[in-house]
Amino acid sequence: MKEEIETKCRLCKQHEETIDHLTSGFPTVAKNEYLMRHDKVCTHLHYSICKALGIETIDKWYTHMPKPVCEEGDVTMLWNQAVHTEREVTGNRPDIIIKNNKEKTCTLVDVVTPADRNVVQKETEKKLKYKSLCIEIQRMWKLKFTIVPVIIGATGIVTRSLRKNLETVPEKHSIDSLQKTAILGTSHIIGKVLQCEA
Repeated sequence: MKEEIETKCRLCKQHEETIDHLTSGFPTVAKNEYLMRHDKVCTHLHYSICKALGIETIDKWYTHMPKPVCEEGDVTMLWNQAVHTEREVTGNRPDIIIKNNKEKTCTLVDVVTPADRNVVQKETEKKLKYKSLCIEIQRMWKLKFTIVPVIIGATGIVTRSLRKNLETVPEKHSIDSLQKTAILGTSHIIGKVLQCEA
């Protein structure tokens, strides 16, 4: 159209205003909007796990408010709780911890909604991040551990291993629903940014 249009981000004025920048590369938005998108995906997952374990929940997942600690029989589920260990570990707060005393297992679930180009890299990062914590859990609680990274890109891209990863978590999870939750969060972020004056 041969119009002089500013291509820098209307909010930060430093980076090019691309979808990638707005959906996952803008530090000011990260504190609130990206966190809200992440928490919605986590809440959806938490709700499904509660249903599978027989933990009392409300009818709709999107009004579900995860409790810090849920217990049902031999299973304890922790939401966003730090694990205190004798040795200091850098990653000690996964999104969800499912501790099954009967089966002697502990599952660490951590959710990330990065830029689509980073989904594979983030999966590897999460596995490495919680390795030290898992060793400490095995030593303290005498439980066999599993790390479950749930990586869903800002526009719904997932890793090839996501389906297999989710099989280790109670309940049959709908990847489509988790993708939809992430995409709706991204859509909300874009909508808010576009309402701002350039």
